[in-house]
Parts: sequence; structure tokens; C-alpha cells
Amino acid sequence: MVGDLLDRGTAQTYASWFRALADPTRVQIVEYLARHARAMSVGEIVSAIGLAQSTVSQHLKILTEVRFVLVEPVGTARHYRINDACVSCFPSAADVVMGRPAPTPKGAC
Repeated sequence: MVGDLLDRGTAQTYASWFRALADPTRVQIVEYLARHARAMSVGEIVSAIGLAQSTVSQHLKILTEVRFVLVEPVGTARHYRINDACVSCFPSAADVVMGRPAPTPKGAC
């Protein structure tokens, strides 16, 4: 039944989230930012992850595009922080895709 399908826009959003988290480095970045709960410079993230700045910057770009990570300009630098609202919606998305009832998300994604 077509009425039982997840609407296309929501499906596209969820698919973008799964693609963004399909790389272990991006999962590490999200986990690191979530655990530290503060905005960080690319240099701080590079030190923690142990990869080249250009590589980390590319991963951050992908994470900001799906809004798992937010960018804050600080002078001429950019600091990155976890988007708690978006990340808290992710388990609900996984539940929906797996056919389980989704808990009510806290905050807007």
C-alpha cells in the first residue's frame, strides 16, 4: 500500500544521514564531538583523530551538510560542534527504517 510508505522527503533525509555515517572516521568525529559537548577547532579534531587536516575537513564538510555537525565562525577560524537535536533524531530514523515504532524525537532535526 502506498499510504504505508515512508514519505519520500523523510526517506531522503534518513538516507543522507546513513550515508554520512557510513565512514568510520565520520562516526569517530561525531562521537568525539558529542562526548566533549563543546565547539572545537579543526586542529583539535585533527589531533584527536590523527589524520591530515584536509581529510578531517572533508569529513566535517559531509557531516555539516547533513547537520550532524554545526559550524561556528570564530574570527577567521571555524569551530565545529555536535548538533544534539539532529543526532538525537537518528535512533528514531533507524527504528522507522527497521519497521519499529519510533520514539518521539526531542528537538527539531
